[in-house]
Amino acid sequence: MVKQNLQNLQNKILQISQKYQVKPPQIIAVSKNQPIEAILEAYHAGQRDFGENRVQELIQKVPLLPHDIRWHLIGNLQTNKVKYIASFVHLIHSVDSEKLLTEIQKQALKHHRLIPILIQINISDEPQKNGCSFNEALQLLENITKYPNIKIQGLMAIAENTDNKSVILNQFKHLKEFFESCKKKENEQIQMQELSIGMSGDYEEAIQVGSTMVRIGTAIFGERNIKL
Repeated sequence: MVKQNLQNLQNKILQISQKYQVKPPQIIAVSKNQPIEAILEAYHAGQRDFGENRVQELIQKVPLLPHDIRWHLIGNLQTNKVKYIASFVHLIHSVDSEKLLTEIQKQALKHHRLIPILIQINISDEPQKNGCSFNEALQLLENITKYPNIKIQGLMAIAENTDNKSVILNQFKHLKEFFESCKKKENEQIQMQELSIGMSGDYEEAIQVGSTMVRIGTAIFGERNIKL
């Protein structure tokens, strides 16, 4: 089932990308609460990028799965959990504070790594969602020189939880405009390459505005969620 779902998703993404004449985004398979067997099925179908929301679940899975998987931390990251993923994480999508940058820098230095991150922005202004404001994101960009072992590769956001597609599209468009404006600040540590927007329910709107990464769980693994 997972293999077929993944192929169907890839085909649909290709069709949508052709429709809007944009480059197809990379699929980050959200494997939260999924059993090892389902992740392996996606892996054997060619998927290499997987996203986890919780550090505890991620570090349980890593030793049980192939070493060439690229792990993305896409959920809220507490500073006291950074040390557990600093040696191997491929990309942290959810950085939204100086406090978190400080800890990532500390752990990156310990592991002699340059850790790539995305700045998470709260584009829906919903208080229950993580992410910083646009102004706070600009401040993080300005201060990145204090964190030489961190590289900002782009932005991440989650759209409002609504069935109104025009609201979602407008939020994504606003973020894309900000993303483009941030390119003026590019240097050795800032390279605005990735726009991580779009999930199972709104990836068409994300692709329309130029998403480079879509974080998809349900459309690949189905509704079945099993804790490790």
